[in-house]
This record gives sequence, structure tokens and C-alpha cells, in this order.
Amino acid sequence: MADVNITYVTEFILNGITDRPELQAPCFVVFFIIYLVTVLGNLGLIILIRIDARLHTPMYYFLSHLAFVDLCYSSAITPKMMVNFVVERNTIPFHACATQLGCFLTFMITECFLLASMAYDRYVAICSPLHYSTLMSRRLCIQLVAVPYIYSFLVALFHTIITFHLTYCGPNVINHFYCDDLPLLALSCSDTHIKEILIFAFAGFDMICSSSIVLTSYIFIIAAILRIRSTQGRRRAISTCGSHMVAVTIFYGTLIFMYLQPTSNHSLDTDKMASVFYTVVIPMLNPLIYSLRNKEVKNASKKALDKGCETLKLLKLRK
Repeated sequence: MADVNITYVTEFILNGITDRPELQAPCFVVFFIIYLVTVLGNLGLIILIRIDARLHTPMYYFLSHLAFVDLCYSSAITPKMMVNFVVERNTIPFHACATQLGCFLTFMITECFLLASMAYDRYVAICSPLHYSTLMSRRLCIQLVAVPYIYSFLVALFHTIITFHLTYCGPNVINHFYCDDLPLLALSCSDTHIKEILIFAFAGFDMICSSSIVLTSYIFIIAAILRIRSTQGRRRAISTCGSHMVAVTIFYGTLIFMYLQPTSNHSLDTDKMASVFYTVVIPMLNPLIYSLRNKEVKNASKKALDKGCETLKLLKLRK
């Protein structure tokens, strides 16, 4: 029997968001600004929470990790995406593609469960305010952050290993702006049926499990708010979890649209647009949502700016 020569893929070509030349420069500028705001917003929020003693509470502990996760998974995607706007052929080596997929999955799944941990924190704060400091101990907070990181890393590693153990011997052009499971499966010459089932099963489990925690927490929160007699008390309770509700709605809404739609309606171009939103836009929006709607963060930011201005004045006077 004659030997069949098979050329295995050693690198992939990322199609990017658009192939229209007139849109390359404007897109680069827009996404560069978005990424800059994302880095400054999330990094600034992390630093602010670390340096201001008034923000050393469980809620801001979770928020600092959410900002870290947003910063990481945006950084895993956006810089490489922007390269596509300035080069003719945006290639990514096989192992770099695997690394990008693994990092993206790790931080995306972590965000799902961090939002669930934050929902539980808000439930305790509103439903059991007198026992809040006891129930939300430092040890529990660390566990509620550590478990999502560990679980997400293991799941991401499992998916990445399976995806990159498939055979890629044909086209190497990924119809996406980053290495994601579904567009990679479209290029594989192996049987991808089991992998597709695993994607649906894990995505479904992660979203159902984390969203169930969020929904259950908010059912109790809403019930507790309705029992508050004073209008001012209700407003205060709503403002306590308002930012989190907005962030949860945006994040889960996008993921449900992305991963749990029927296969017959699945379009890689539609996925691409949804992916832009949750990999690029949401990491930028989260620090803005939590900063603009939170008086404590505003006050801490104002204090930090005033202190910075005073330091600059002193430095000028010394010169």
C-alpha cells in the first residue's frame, strides 16, 4: 500500500475581524483605545483597592480579582488581534495558539465563578448584615477565589489538550481573531463529535452552575429588599448590588448567546461579533461600571488623585 504524504499544520493564520483595507486603520485605533482604557481601568482599580484601607473588605477583594481576570483575558486576546490590522498575514505558531486558548478559557471560566462568588457576598451583606464579617471570613473569601482559579485552570487544560491533540492537516486559516475551540474544530481533519459534545456539556455546566448561584442569591436579595420598609433603605440595598447586577447581565447574556444557541443557528461570523464584546468590551466596561456607580471607589479615587497632586507640587517646590 502506497504511503500517503500528509502535511501537518505548524502554524495558523488568523483572519481577524475584517479583511477590508479601508477599515484596518480605524479599527486599530478604536481597539487600541479600548485596550488602553481596559489596562488603565483594571490596573488602576487593583492598585486603588490595595492602597486604600477603606476598600479592604470582601466585596473589594473579589472586585480586585475580577479586575485582574479581566485584564489577563483581554491581554491574551486584544494585542494579537490588533496585530492583524497592521500586517498582511497574521500568523500564530501552533503552541502559541494552544497557549492563547488555554489562557482565554482559564480566565473566562474564572470570571463566571467569580461573579457567582460576588453574588453570594452581596446576599450575605444584604440578608445577614449583622453577621457579615463573621460569615465572610478571610479564609472563606480566599476559598471563593482560589476554587474558581483551580477549577478553571484544570478545565481549560483539559479542553486545550484535547483540541490540540486533534489532527490538523488541511487549511490553517482560522476564521476568527483569536484561537478558539469552535473555529479550530472547523479546520481539524479528525472526528470532532466528542469534542463538540464536551464543549456543550462543560459550557452548559459552568453557566448553569454559576448562574444558579447568582439567581438564587438575587432571589433572596430581592425578597430581603422588599421587606425593607424605608425607601432610603431599599435604595441603599439596591445600590449595593446594582453594579454587580449590570455586570452579570452583560456577561452571562453574551455567553448564553455564544455557547448555548442551537448548532443549526451557529455562525462563526456571529460568534466573532459576540466574542469582540466579551473579550474586548466587557473587560473595559467592568471597572467603569463598578467605579461610576460606587461612592466608595469614587471617594478613594478622589483621595488618591488629591494625594498625587500634592506629591507633584512638593516635587516641583523642591526643584
